[in-house]
Amino acid sequence: MQNLMGRIRRCAEDYNMICAGDKIAVGVSGGKDSLSLLYLLAALRRYYPVPYELQAVTIDRGLPGMDFSPVAELCAKLDVPYQIKKTEIGPIIFEYRHEKNPCSMCAKMRRGALNDVLLELGCNKIALGHHFDDVIETILMSMVYGGQIQTMMPKLHSRNYAGMELIRPLYMVKEADIIRWVEQNDLHFIRCACRFTESYEGLEKKGEVSKRQEMKELIAKFRATNPNIENNIFKSVYNVNLRTVIQYEYKGKKY
Repeated sequence: MQNLMGRIRRCAEDYNMICAGDKIAVGVSGGKDSLSLLYLLAALRRYYPVPYELQAVTIDRGLPGMDFSPVAELCAKLDVPYQIKKTEIGPIIFEYRHEKNPCSMCAKMRRGALNDVLLELGCNKIALGHHFDDVIETILMSMVYGGQIQTMMPKLHSRNYAGMELIRPLYMVKEADIIRWVEQNDLHFIRCACRFTESYEGLEKKGEVSKRQEMKELIAKFRATNPNIENNIFKSVYNVNLRTVIQYEYKGKKY
């Protein structure tokens, strides 16, 4: 755990993510990434040079079979306040079951509900569990399928909620390291009860993979001949030479 906490601390310091007096909410879905982030940020409080508060928040989408009591037990153990926001997002999504991308629609609705809760709780930052692999997969997807160069930013100011910042403390942590840490500590997480998720997983087993899964497989192929492929992809968005770029956009203007 010390190794992972070290990387989170370095990330927080490099990108100025955590300031004295921050009240940071962790969006907890119950999966390995968000709960690992909660666990590590709770432990980091003892060593970080400035004090900060934590608040765990779960958006209950109203899906049958979801039991968040294990999350509540972990939060009590970590001494982190826990809030569950009940919504009808699940039933609403199923009404639009022919939507081309129901997962995207669900994510937008959850973000809206989450931001409302954060304002009620007096939080000024929200920490999400996106990790290093998510970052480089996003870079590739934006180029291959979006026709643009962009990535997940380590820290963002909210456009819709004044004073709210989004931070990604796992930005420098690889997914394999999270999985290894989870297995070593025999931690158990909650599986999503969404039937859309189940259907997509079924398609992947039949050979129809998601775009993000495509990127995972593509990176794995590159890694076979170049073990530094992930780091090189990551460094590419740090080393943009505008003299060799045909066009770029800044603050809505193209140059």
